[in-house]
Parts: sequence; C-alpha cells; structure tokens
Amino acid sequence: MTVNATPAKVAPAARAIMTERIRPAGRGIPVLLLIIAVALVDIGLWILGPILANRSGGGLIGGILIGVAIVVAICDSIAFRGLTPVQPGEARVVQLFGRYNGTVRSPGLCWVNPFTERRKVSTRIRNYETQVAKVNDADGNPIEIAAVVVWQVEDTAQALYEVDDFARFVDIQTETAVRHVASTHPYDAHEDGQLSLRVNATEITSQLTTEISERVSSAGVKIIESRLTRLSFAPEIAQAMLRRQQASAVVAARKTIVEGAVGMVEMALARIEERGIVELDSERKAAMVSNLLVVLCSEQNTQPIVNAGTLYN
Repeated sequence: MTVNATPAKVAPAARAIMTERIRPAGRGIPVLLLIIAVALVDIGLWILGPILANRSGGGLIGGILIGVAIVVAICDSIAFRGLTPVQPGEARVVQLFGRYNGTVRSPGLCWVNPFTERRKVSTRIRNYETQVAKVNDADGNPIEIAAVVVWQVEDTAQALYEVDDFARFVDIQTETAVRHVASTHPYDAHEDGQLSLRVNATEITSQLTTEISERVSSAGVKIIESRLTRLSFAPEIAQAMLRRQQASAVVAARKTIVEGAVGMVEMALARIEERGIVELDSERKAAMVSNLLVVLCSEQNTQPIVNAGTLYN
C-alpha cells in the first residue's frame, strides 16, 4: 500500500487592506495651559522644598516636596510630548507600539497619547511630470511622449502601510501607464472612428487618468487629472513623417479644389443651357469642361489662346 506523502497546497489567506479611520484628538490649548500651570506649581515645589529641608524639623517635608516635584516634572514632560500641531493640508498618522491607531486630520494644536508615534503625511495637491519617454505606438512608429499628473493622498493609512514609498510608487506607475497608453494607440488615425494620440487628446487623457487611478488605488492616492505635455515623432523618423503629412495635406487640398471646380463647371453649363446663350454639343461641352478645369485647378495663372478657326478645324 502506497501512501502519498505530498502535503496538500493551502491557498494563502487574503490580506486585509489597511484603510484610514479618523482618530478624535483632544484639544491642545487647554492641555497646554494645564501643563504650564503644573509647571509653575512644580517650580514652586522646587523652591519651597530646599527651604523647608534647611529648617530644623522640616527636613522630611522638604524631602517629600522635592520628590513630588521630581514626579510632577516627569509627568509634565510626558504630557507635553503628547501635544501635536497639525497644519492645514496635512495629517498625522498615529501609531501605538507598531499598531495603527488612527489619523488626525483636524488642523490646529491637539493632544494625543504621548507614547504614540505620529507620522506626518501631506494631503496637499501635488503634480508630477514624467520624463520624455521613447515608445513605439500601435503602428510601430517610435514617438516621444511625456505627461503631467495631478494627484493627492486620499487614504493616509494605505499611503503609509500598503506601499513602501507612495510618492515614488505614483511616479513609477504614472510612467508605466503613459507607456502603455502610447503603445496601444497610433499617432495618426488611418480609419474612421479610430482614436489617435495627436487628434483625440481628450479621450486619450481620459483613458490615461483612468489607468493611472487603477494602478495607484492601492496606495490610497486619488488622481485628479492628467495631461500630455509632449507628443512628437522620434528624431530618426521625424523628417519622413513630415513629408508624409505634407503629402496627405496636398492630396486633401487637391481633393477640395477638384470638388469645387467640378461644381463650378456644372453650374456654368447649367446656366448656359438655361439662358440659351449657345447650343453646345457633346464635343464642345467636353472642350469647355476641359478648359474650365484647367483654369480652376491650375496652380499657376493660365494663358488664354485665341482660336481663329472653329473647333472642328
């Protein structure tokens, strides 16, 4: 009888995500006034104790007062350590003996447990501009692209405990998202309805914002907006792409000119027939159409030629 000694694999338990919870903090000004009052009393004890100790029969009382003064001074210094100033646009993450104890967001002077560790986290709006990256677009053309992203810490607990360095995490994930978006869209659209980096800037930045938000959500960061700050072909193909764009522009201009010229020729022939100015057979209409198209579509001024004979000679 054979026994299979291979241990069964146990799926790892899902790790609980640390989320922020607001910690109510005591008002700091009353505590500060109390600390100052206790300090004044302690100073009085320090002065009165040696005086009584030097008098006959007052040594025991003086010693007790000095001991009380020492204890009061230690307690007062510990209480003073609990005072925590919180400026607008920042929060204090409170940690007690290695365990998350809450976040203080109320600005002003507050008082918390003096044995806790308080880590400062800025909740102000920040921006980050990526370095110019060389990426191949969806057509394989090398392009240079850069973007700026505006972000803000939304969950202080996730920002400190879920990632190692949330600012560096945002920087790396932003550059990764920029490269991914640039590689999944062409620089210029070749089909109707196709998104391109150059033309559809609004749609592209919306996709970029969404992708960055998904990438940095684990760090408790909210992406406010993102914008492309640079978009161009790489230097090695810039001249070739410029010639292609110029050729496309020339073709588009010619198409517009030809469509307009054909419309003008149709209108001229219709007016001539309507008013009965001259009767034109098919051959004369063809000659007139040819002459009008040459005049209307030519890039240079045309030179008129006087025909002394007839069209058939």
